[in-house]
Amino acid sequence: MSSQETPVWFITGCSTGFGHDLAKLVLERGWRAVVTARDKSRLDDLVAGHEDRALAVSLDVTEQPEIDAAVRQAEARFGRIDVLVNNAGYGYQAAIEEGDENEIRDQFDANVFGLFAMTRAVLPIMRGQGKGHILNLTSQAGFVGFPGSGYYAATKHAVEGFSDALLAEVKPLGLHVTCVAPGPFRTDWAGRSLRQTPNRIEAYADTAGARLKGTADISGKQAGDPLRAGEAMIRVTEMENPPRHLVLGRIAYDGVTAKLRERLAEIEGMKSESLSADFPE
Repeated sequence: MSSQETPVWFITGCSTGFGHDLAKLVLERGWRAVVTARDKSRLDDLVAGHEDRALAVSLDVTEQPEIDAAVRQAEARFGRIDVLVNNAGYGYQAAIEEGDENEIRDQFDANVFGLFAMTRAVLPIMRGQGKGHILNLTSQAGFVGFPGSGYYAATKHAVEGFSDALLAEVKPLGLHVTCVAPGPFRTDWAGRSLRQTPNRIEAYADTAGARLKGTADISGKQAGDPLRAGEAMIRVTEMENPPRHLVLGRIAYDGVTAKLRERLAEIEGMKSESLSADFPE
Protein backbone atom coordinates (compact mmCIF):
# COMPACT_ATOMS: atom_id res chain seq x y z
CA MET A 1 0.00 0.00 0.00
CA SER A 2 1.47 3.35 -1.03
CA SER A 3 1.44 6.32 1.29
CA GLN A 4 -1.33 7.85 -0.82
CA GLU A 5 -3.55 4.81 -0.23
CA THR A 6 -3.22 4.72 3.56
CA PRO A 7 -6.15 5.95 5.66
CA VAL A 8 -6.27 9.57 6.78
CA TRP A 9 -7.10 10.21 10.42
CA PHE A 10 -8.18 13.59 11.78
CA ILE A 11 -7.71 13.68 15.56
CA THR A 12 -8.64 16.60 17.80
CA GLY A 13 -6.92 17.30 21.11
CA CYS A 14 -3.52 15.72 20.38
CA SER A 15 -1.24 17.64 22.74
CA THR A 16 -1.55 15.04 25.51
CA GLY A 17 -3.62 12.09 26.67
CA PHE A 18 -5.65 9.80 24.43
CA GLY A 19 -5.29 12.05 21.39
CA HIS A 20 -1.51 12.16 21.62
CA ASP A 21 -1.07 8.42 22.11
CA LEU A 22 -3.57 7.52 19.41
CA ALA A 23 -1.92 9.86 16.90
CA LYS A 24 1.45 8.32 17.71
CA LEU A 25 0.12 4.82 17.02
CA VAL A 26 -1.51 5.89 13.75
CA LEU A 27 1.67 7.50 12.44
CA GLU A 28 3.85 4.60 13.55
CA ARG A 29 1.69 2.34 11.39
CA GLY A 30 2.66 4.38 8.37
CA TRP A 31 -0.76 5.98 8.06
CA ARG A 32 -1.53 9.66 7.49
CA ALA A 33 -2.88 11.93 10.20
CA VAL A 34 -4.06 15.46 10.83
CA VAL A 35 -3.07 16.17 14.43
CA THR A 36 -4.50 19.19 16.19
CA ALA A 37 -4.13 21.23 19.36
CA ARG A 38 -4.84 24.76 20.44
CA ASP A 39 -1.07 25.29 20.65
CA LYS A 40 0.42 23.71 17.52
CA SER A 41 3.94 23.78 18.96
CA ARG A 42 2.90 21.03 21.37
CA LEU A 43 2.58 18.69 18.39
CA ASP A 44 6.22 18.91 17.32
CA ASP A 45 7.14 15.55 18.84
CA LEU A 46 4.34 13.80 16.96
CA VAL A 47 5.26 15.26 13.60
CA ALA A 48 9.03 14.72 13.94
CA GLY A 49 10.10 11.95 11.58
CA HIS A 50 6.65 11.77 9.98
CA GLU A 51 6.61 15.07 8.11
CA ASP A 52 5.50 13.38 4.90
CA ARG A 53 2.43 11.87 6.55
CA ALA A 54 1.54 14.21 9.43
CA LEU A 55 -0.14 17.59 9.27
CA ALA A 56 -0.13 19.63 12.48
CA VAL A 57 -2.89 22.23 12.71
CA SER A 58 -3.86 24.78 15.35
CA LEU A 59 -7.43 24.11 16.39
CA ASP A 60 -9.74 25.26 19.14
CA VAL A 61 -12.98 23.33 18.55
CA THR A 62 -15.02 26.12 20.14
CA GLU A 63 -14.05 28.43 17.25
CA GLN A 64 -15.92 27.73 14.00
CA PRO A 65 -13.42 29.59 11.76
CA GLU A 66 -10.60 27.44 13.13
CA ILE A 67 -12.61 24.27 12.48
CA ASP A 68 -13.32 25.32 8.91
CA ALA A 69 -9.68 26.24 8.30
CA ALA A 70 -8.41 22.95 9.75
CA VAL A 71 -10.72 20.87 7.57
CA ARG A 72 -9.72 22.85 4.47
CA GLN A 73 -6.04 22.25 5.26
CA ALA A 74 -6.67 18.54 5.74
CA GLU A 75 -8.52 18.22 2.45
CA ALA A 76 -5.92 20.25 0.58
CA ARG A 77 -3.07 18.11 1.93
CA PHE A 78 -4.57 14.64 1.79
CA GLY A 79 -7.72 14.91 -0.33
CA ARG A 80 -9.81 12.88 2.10
CA ILE A 81 -10.62 12.11 5.75
CA ASP A 82 -11.30 8.48 6.60
CA VAL A 83 -11.49 8.62 10.39
CA LEU A 84 -12.52 11.58 12.53
CA VAL A 85 -11.68 11.26 16.22
CA ASN A 86 -13.57 13.82 18.30
CA ASN A 87 -11.29 13.70 21.32
CA ALA A 88 -10.90 17.36 22.37
CA GLY A 89 -12.58 18.24 25.64
CA TYR A 90 -12.03 18.36 29.37
CA GLY A 91 -13.57 17.55 32.74
CA TYR A 92 -15.41 19.72 35.22
CA GLN A 93 -16.47 18.72 38.71
CA ALA A 94 -18.86 20.42 41.10
CA ALA A 95 -21.94 19.61 43.11
CA ILE A 96 -24.96 20.40 40.93
CA GLU A 97 -26.11 23.18 43.26
CA GLU A 98 -22.62 24.68 43.35
CA GLY A 99 -21.98 24.57 39.59
CA ASP A 100 -20.57 27.77 38.13
CA GLU A 101 -22.57 29.03 35.14
CA ASN A 102 -19.54 30.10 33.12
CA GLU A 103 -17.72 26.82 33.77
CA ILE A 104 -20.80 24.83 32.77
CA ARG A 105 -21.27 26.73 29.52
CA ASP A 106 -17.57 26.58 28.66
CA GLN A 107 -17.58 22.82 29.12
CA PHE A 108 -20.60 22.38 26.88
CA ASP A 109 -18.94 24.59 24.26
CA ALA A 110 -15.89 22.31 24.17
CA ASN A 111 -17.31 18.86 24.88
CA VAL A 112 -20.62 19.15 23.04
CA PHE A 113 -21.00 22.08 20.65
CA GLY A 114 -17.39 21.85 19.48
CA LEU A 115 -17.84 18.15 18.74
CA PHE A 116 -21.08 18.87 16.90
CA ALA A 117 -19.42 21.57 14.79
CA MET A 118 -16.39 19.40 14.04
CA THR A 119 -18.63 16.57 12.87
CA ARG A 120 -20.70 18.83 10.63
CA ALA A 121 -17.53 20.18 9.01
CA VAL A 122 -16.19 16.72 8.13
CA LEU A 123 -19.43 15.05 7.07
CA PRO A 124 -19.51 16.55 3.54
CA ILE A 125 -16.11 15.01 2.82
CA MET A 126 -17.05 11.58 4.16
CA ARG A 127 -20.44 11.70 2.46
CA GLY A 128 -18.74 12.48 -0.84
CA GLN A 129 -16.39 9.55 -0.37
CA GLY A 130 -19.20 7.21 0.62
CA LYS A 131 -16.89 6.03 3.38
CA GLY A 132 -15.78 7.18 6.81
CA HIS A 133 -15.77 6.43 10.51
CA ILE A 134 -16.43 8.90 13.32
CA LEU A 135 -15.11 8.08 16.79
CA ASN A 136 -16.65 10.23 19.52
CA LEU A 137 -14.84 10.12 22.85
CA THR A 138 -17.47 9.99 25.54
CA SER A 139 -16.84 8.33 28.91
CA GLN A 140 -18.21 5.89 31.43
CA ALA A 141 -19.96 9.08 32.54
CA GLY A 142 -21.95 8.91 29.31
CA PHE A 143 -23.88 6.07 30.98
CA VAL A 144 -23.38 6.69 34.70
CA GLY A 145 -23.75 10.04 36.47
CA PHE A 146 -21.44 10.17 39.47
CA PRO A 147 -21.82 12.69 42.32
CA GLY A 148 -19.70 15.73 41.61
CA SER A 149 -19.61 15.03 37.87
CA GLY A 150 -23.17 15.87 36.87
CA TYR A 151 -22.31 18.53 34.32
CA TYR A 152 -19.50 16.48 32.80
CA ALA A 153 -21.85 13.48 32.59
CA ALA A 154 -24.45 15.69 30.92
CA THR A 155 -21.99 16.56 28.14
CA LYS A 156 -21.19 12.90 27.58
CA HIS A 157 -24.84 11.83 27.66
CA ALA A 158 -25.48 14.50 25.04
CA VAL A 159 -22.81 13.08 22.75
CA GLU A 160 -24.22 9.57 23.16
CA GLY A 161 -27.70 10.73 22.07
CA PHE A 162 -26.26 12.76 19.21
CA SER A 163 -24.30 9.74 18.03
CA ASP A 164 -27.39 7.52 17.96
CA ALA A 165 -29.14 9.96 15.64
CA LEU A 166 -25.99 10.53 13.58
CA LEU A 167 -25.54 6.81 12.97
CA ALA A 168 -29.16 6.45 11.86
CA GLU A 169 -28.59 9.22 9.31
CA VAL A 170 -25.20 8.25 7.93
CA LYS A 171 -25.16 4.44 8.05
CA PRO A 172 -27.15 4.22 4.79
CA LEU A 173 -24.43 6.43 3.24
CA GLY A 174 -21.64 3.98 4.14
CA LEU A 175 -20.42 5.80 7.25
CA HIS A 176 -19.88 4.42 10.75
CA VAL A 177 -20.14 6.00 14.21
CA THR A 178 -18.63 4.62 17.40
CA CYS A 179 -18.69 6.18 20.85
CA VAL A 180 -15.58 5.33 22.85
CA ALA A 181 -16.33 5.31 26.57
CA PRO A 182 -13.21 4.99 28.75
CA GLY A 183 -13.12 4.55 32.48
CA PRO A 184 -10.09 5.75 34.48
CA PHE A 185 -6.90 5.85 32.38
CA ARG A 186 -3.41 7.15 33.11
CA THR A 187 -3.68 10.25 30.95
CA ASP A 188 -3.05 12.87 33.66
CA TRP A 189 -6.64 13.95 33.02
CA ALA A 190 -7.12 14.92 36.66
CA GLY A 191 -4.02 17.08 36.82
CA ARG A 192 -4.07 18.49 33.31
CA SER A 193 -7.59 19.05 32.04
CA LEU A 194 -9.90 18.93 35.03
CA ARG A 195 -11.58 22.00 36.46
CA GLN A 196 -13.38 22.07 39.77
CA THR A 197 -15.66 24.32 41.75
CA PRO A 198 -14.80 23.46 45.38
CA ASN A 199 -17.47 21.98 47.60
CA ARG A 200 -18.50 24.41 50.33
CA ILE A 201 -22.03 23.27 51.15
CA GLU A 202 -21.71 20.76 53.97
CA ALA A 203 -24.76 18.80 52.84
CA TYR A 204 -22.77 17.55 49.83
CA ALA A 205 -19.50 16.81 51.65
CA ASP A 206 -20.02 13.02 51.63
CA THR A 207 -21.17 12.83 47.99
CA ALA A 208 -19.87 15.44 45.55
CA GLY A 209 -17.28 16.74 48.00
CA ALA A 210 -15.77 13.30 48.58
CA ARG A 211 -15.53 12.65 44.85
CA LEU A 212 -13.79 15.97 44.21
CA LYS A 213 -11.19 15.18 46.85
CA GLY A 214 -10.70 11.62 45.70
CA THR A 215 -10.17 12.41 42.02
CA ALA A 216 -6.70 13.87 42.50
CA ASP A 217 -5.65 10.90 44.63
CA ILE A 218 -6.03 8.38 41.80
CA SER A 219 -4.09 10.37 39.20
CA GLY A 220 -1.25 8.18 37.94
CA LYS A 221 -2.69 5.06 39.55
CA GLN A 222 -5.50 4.30 37.12
CA ALA A 223 -5.74 0.78 35.69
CA GLY A 224 -6.25 1.89 32.10
CA ASP A 225 -3.33 2.02 29.62
CA PRO A 226 -3.83 4.79 27.01
CA LEU A 227 -1.73 3.00 24.39
CA ARG A 228 -3.78 -0.16 24.70
CA ALA A 229 -6.90 1.98 24.42
CA GLY A 230 -5.52 3.47 21.22
CA GLU A 231 -4.90 0.02 19.78
CA ALA A 232 -8.50 -0.92 20.56
CA MET A 233 -9.77 2.19 18.77
CA ILE A 234 -7.68 1.35 15.71
CA ARG A 235 -8.98 -2.22 15.65
CA VAL A 236 -12.57 -0.96 15.70
CA THR A 237 -11.96 1.12 12.57
CA GLU A 238 -10.66 -1.97 10.78
CA MET A 239 -13.84 -3.98 11.43
CA GLU A 240 -16.28 -4.57 8.60
CA ASN A 241 -19.19 -3.95 10.96
CA PRO A 242 -17.83 -1.75 13.75
CA PRO A 243 -19.80 -1.43 16.99
CA ARG A 244 -21.79 1.59 18.05
CA HIS A 245 -20.24 1.39 21.55
CA LEU A 246 -16.68 0.69 22.66
CA VAL A 247 -16.32 0.71 26.44
CA LEU A 248 -12.67 0.73 27.54
CA GLY A 249 -11.25 -0.70 30.75
CA ARG A 250 -12.66 -3.16 33.30
CA ILE A 251 -13.93 -0.43 35.62
CA ALA A 252 -15.95 1.14 32.81
CA TYR A 253 -17.12 -2.23 31.50
CA ASP A 254 -18.35 -3.35 34.91
CA GLY A 255 -19.91 0.02 35.71
CA VAL A 256 -21.67 0.48 32.39
CA THR A 257 -23.05 -3.05 32.15
CA ALA A 258 -24.29 -2.93 35.75
CA LYS A 259 -26.01 0.42 35.16
CA LEU A 260 -27.71 -0.79 31.97
CA ARG A 261 -28.98 -3.96 33.68
CA GLU A 262 -30.26 -1.89 36.60
CA ARG A 263 -31.99 0.56 34.28
CA LEU A 264 -33.60 -2.14 32.17
CA ALA A 265 -34.87 -3.96 35.27
CA GLU A 266 -36.37 -0.74 36.61
CA ILE A 267 -38.11 0.06 33.31
CA GLU A 268 -39.46 -3.47 33.02
CA GLY A 269 -40.65 -3.29 36.62
CA MET A 270 -42.79 -0.28 35.70
CA LYS A 271 -44.18 -1.85 32.52
CA SER A 272 -47.82 -1.75 33.62
CA GLU A 273 -47.58 1.92 34.55
CA SER A 274 -45.82 2.71 31.28
CA LEU A 275 -48.47 1.02 29.15
CA SER A 276 -51.31 2.58 31.16
CA ALA A 277 -50.44 5.98 29.72
CA ASP A 278 -51.81 5.09 26.25
CA PHE A 279 -55.40 5.64 25.15
CA PRO A 280 -57.44 2.49 25.75
CA GLU A 281 -57.59 0.28 22.66
